[in-house]
Amino acid sequence: MVLYEQQLAAADSNSSTPAKTFIPCKVCGDKASGYHYGVTSCEGCKGFFRRSIQKQIEYRCLRDGKCLVIRLNRNRCQYCRFRKCLAVGMSRDSVRYGRVPKRSRERAESLESTGSADGVEETQAEVDPALEQQQLLDMIAGVTAAHRAHCNYTEEATRDTVRRPAGQPPRARSDSESSPGVVPASTSGSAGGSAGGSAAGSAPSSPDSLTSTLGLGLAQLDPAQRLRSTLWQQFASLLVPCVTRVVEFAKRVPGFLELSQDDQLILIKVGFLEVWLVHVSRLATEHGLTMWDGTTFTRSQLTTMYDADLVGSILSMCSSMGALGLSEPETALLCGAVLLSPDRTGLADVKAVRAYQDKVLDALRLQVSMTRPGETSLVGLLLQRLSELRALSGRHCSSLDWLRAHWTLLRLPPLFAEIFDIPKAEEDVA
Repeated sequence: MVLYEQQLAAADSNSSTPAKTFIPCKVCGDKASGYHYGVTSCEGCKGFFRRSIQKQIEYRCLRDGKCLVIRLNRNRCQYCRFRKCLAVGMSRDSVRYGRVPKRSRERAESLESTGSADGVEETQAEVDPALEQQQLLDMIAGVTAAHRAHCNYTEEATRDTVRRPAGQPPRARSDSESSPGVVPASTSGSAGGSAGGSAAGSAPSSPDSLTSTLGLGLAQLDPAQRLRSTLWQQFASLLVPCVTRVVEFAKRVPGFLELSQDDQLILIKVGFLEVWLVHVSRLATEHGLTMWDGTTFTRSQLTTMYDADLVGSILSMCSSMGALGLSEPETALLCGAVLLSPDRTGLADVKAVRAYQDKVLDALRLQVSMTRPGETSLVGLLLQRLSELRALSGRHCSSLDWLRAHWTLLRLPPLFAEIFDIPKAEEDVA
């Protein structure tokens, strides 16, 4: 998981928040959602404080209790975060009603008179409907902005795309087209520095140059396998920048950075292909897939790489997704919901992931209701697509056994190998 950890650790240097007037959380400075435990605070710090007092967790600090607690690093030291919660006045016994409606306040007073602490906590979580809708609107704006900034398949990014067959050398790209800054400095060398790989911002090698680079490796294969290898090498090199962009997008999906790093890694690793399929459906046809730089893999070439049944299912899925004509906000929120899937194997905090996904889905429902008032069934269709994407992802993973068997000959980009569980050389991991 080394490459993921390096990319996720770059959140502070790559994150930016649009200038906007809002009430800050007294603990971390993020946007406050209301009064929680007696203090103006955000949903993240509210949940953290609640878990801390409910589970009576004892934290430790590795830096003598001197850690800075801000939005971008609030998960790094739980000891200092909890201490700051207490320092600013958070207390289970503190209740302040701020924007809570009168009826909710009266209900809370009734619950308090019966000694129901759980009832008080539930009331604290209630928010004014207008405030809740504004939070969802803010989420729509934020996730859409992240999508536009970090997806290389948006309408704007692909407007001038020139399609060309896979196997041809890529056209020269200007500095503005090569998406500078997409790959964090800590990972740019790892993701593209090995033989046969390419940096995320640069175009992949052509098959001829790959063959010369790999030398005797491909010479050991028969012509059909050699073709399969060169296609995979080009395909893998083009997927690497997509991985880094999905990582950057995920960091800006509300709730994602609140999760443990282990859970973040699981969500990225398992969800990447599903997000990418949503993206690439914009440029897909029944005849093949067009990558972000215009390289087009025909159905025949894809069948050489995979098997005919899987290719048919992938192209059918992309066609059905494309037929929905999703807007950028709808695509962004759908991808956010895909990433925050709570049923991924190995997740530690399933409840939190589910809660974050529910919020994103609420935002998606609001977006659809505002822009497509007559298409109430769209969200249901998209939820159905999520399960279909899940099934495709599982089949795709099983189809990579040939790559796993021939990895010593191919030298695939390390990040591609890592996300799809393909072995890689020790020097690539270092």
